[in-house]
Amino acid sequence: MTHPLTHTGHARAILALGLPLIGSHLAQMALHVADTVMMGWYGVTELAATVLGASSFFVIFILGSGFAQAVMPMVAAALAEGDETQVRRDARMGLWLSILFGLASYPLFWWSGPILLALGQHPDVAALGQDYLRVAGLGMIPALMVMALKSYLSALGRTQVVLWVTLGSVLLNIVMNWAFIFGNWGAPEMGVVGAALATLSVQLASVLALGLYAGWVPELRRFRLWQRFWRADWVAFGRVFRLGWPIGVTGLMESGLFQASALMMGWIGTVELAAHGIAMEVAALAFMVHLGLSNAVTIRTAHADGAGDLQAMRVGGLVGIALSFLFAVAMVVLFLALPEPIVAVFLDMSKPESAQIVAFGTVLLALAALFQLADAMQVIALGLLRGVQDTKVPMALAAISYWGIGIPCSYVLAFPLGMGAVGLWLGLVVGLTCAAASLMWRFWAGWRQRVGAVAVG
Repeated sequence: MTHPLTHTGHARAILALGLPLIGSHLAQMALHVADTVMMGWYGVTELAATVLGASSFFVIFILGSGFAQAVMPMVAAALAEGDETQVRRDARMGLWLSILFGLASYPLFWWSGPILLALGQHPDVAALGQDYLRVAGLGMIPALMVMALKSYLSALGRTQVVLWVTLGSVLLNIVMNWAFIFGNWGAPEMGVVGAALATLSVQLASVLALGLYAGWVPELRRFRLWQRFWRADWVAFGRVFRLGWPIGVTGLMESGLFQASALMMGWIGTVELAAHGIAMEVAALAFMVHLGLSNAVTIRTAHADGAGDLQAMRVGGLVGIALSFLFAVAMVVLFLALPEPIVAVFLDMSKPESAQIVAFGTVLLALAALFQLADAMQVIALGLLRGVQDTKVPMALAAISYWGIGIPCSYVLAFPLGMGAVGLWLGLVVGLTCAAASLMWRFWAGWRQRVGAVAVG
């Protein structure tokens, strides 16, 4: 079957979905940056507690977000099949699983103080971290519901609203932080608890905005998302669970890879750790583009899968890979051409240690150029595989690549072989390259098998 869309048509379709999602991911990063900056104005201990609390929340969130992310390919495939009832059932059970995970995880936040102390944190920071997490933990349910609704709306092609709601949440977060952290505009000064309350308020506002849009916009009413929301569909529940938990574990392993790299960089030195943090922040900003394209590729692949159009799946996959690769090449050129100005943006150059950090950061940005290509290809491969609802084997491939190859390579190159920070980053590149190669092989081998099955049939 020949698909009517040309390569250019596929590129336009991917970008139409992907650009608003890229903007949404960048705006999501801005939420984290705003919290960090504003808590930094308030106090050093409070900043440490907030960073610790937010990173702890994020680890649990990543694990639970797999169910929300599973909604995207399932809804897109059901829509392509013309099964509107299944669209509703899959999205609803994704929301159910998000709520159940949020309820199950809250005890971790309530008793986080003893956990943080056991992990070697300073008692003052652990106490403030628990204060933060007891409030912020209440936001796990709305945060995961927001993720599920974003996946649902994106699969239906409504990525613009996802962008606007996320941008609105950034502005609301800044306003609420200003009021509750510092006690402005008649609000009580609450410091760390104020930051958590602001985050919770933003999550509740976001889930309300997206929920109203999903339920009452005329074009989407036919899906009746909220009608008899309490009614279970255990078949759909099981499908979302089976597809979603490996996605969550894969995300947890990937974020754990970068946490481990930061920990090992701290063993090398403070200047190196500061430069590592800046290089990672720059790489993360670029990664948001690849993540948005990956989401778009997931939706397009799921549509093709649901329609049984293997040619569209192939061409769309190749176009998605090409778009991500071209952006990665542009970032490589930027990182190699302007490393010093990029690193200097993050520093006060009047401080004596800044020159050292810039000098070392330029070396890491050169390595980040290699890192970009590998990271881009692995996340696009994951997007393609999720589009055909293949998550368990990719989880195993990611685990082997990140933890069986990447982390050991980083350690051996950095310490026994004496390459230090450069060796650590080269190890990350090796791990990500292995992930990209194995995951791409998995998708294209599966595609060839499907073609063979159709030819035999």
